[in-house]
Amino acid sequence: MSERIPSHWDAMVAANPGHSAAYAQRFRDMAAAGLDLLGEARLVDAMLPRGARVLDAGCGPGRHAGYLARAGHVVIGVDGDAELIRAAAADHPGPTYLVGDLAELDLPARGIAADFDAILCAGNVMTFLAESTRRTVLAGFARHLSDTGRAIIGFGAGRGYAFDAFFADAIAAGLRVELTLSTWDLRAFTPDADFLVAILSRETTTER
Repeated sequence: MSERIPSHWDAMVAANPGHSAAYAQRFRDMAAAGLDLLGEARLVDAMLPRGARVLDAGCGPGRHAGYLARAGHVVIGVDGDAELIRAAAADHPGPTYLVGDLAELDLPARGIAADFDAILCAGNVMTFLAESTRRTVLAGFARHLSDTGRAIIGFGAGRGYAFDAFFADAIAAGLRVELTLSTWDLRAFTPDADFLVAILSRETTTER
């Protein structure tokens, strides 16, 4: 087995072991203050029939996975940070939460079918990956989508991952770009947008 490549998130946690706990607490505090933290999940919910299968890739402390489970979907949340997975299970029960490296995503090997109706990857997760694993992660998403499933990926500009590079990586990984937006509330994507929400589907030739 090849050695795991540390992500940028791993480096942040190594530099500050309390980072993950503080991150989870920050979202608890924002929720307690009444801030809207669920726009991403509402968009995904609007794209799906009841009882759909959803993978929350990089689920963090679970707010989106929890919302989607409460909306009646079957949700799997995967994150490489065990501290965040513990927070997710405590704060947002309902989904199945797993600790796992997205660069090594193989849910069938863990007894979970791969045919997801939607894969949500929010919270700038793509920019926390090690650069050399980006296409690997996107290829994993392609393998885990159903033939009609869609991946919904969002991240901001200025985080070391140019949007054009992302599009190239997605296509190389076996995904097709269906729609691009600049916000989770469906504002149009423009060349000067500082955020990207990309909706992608699996090329039918992609191998599982």
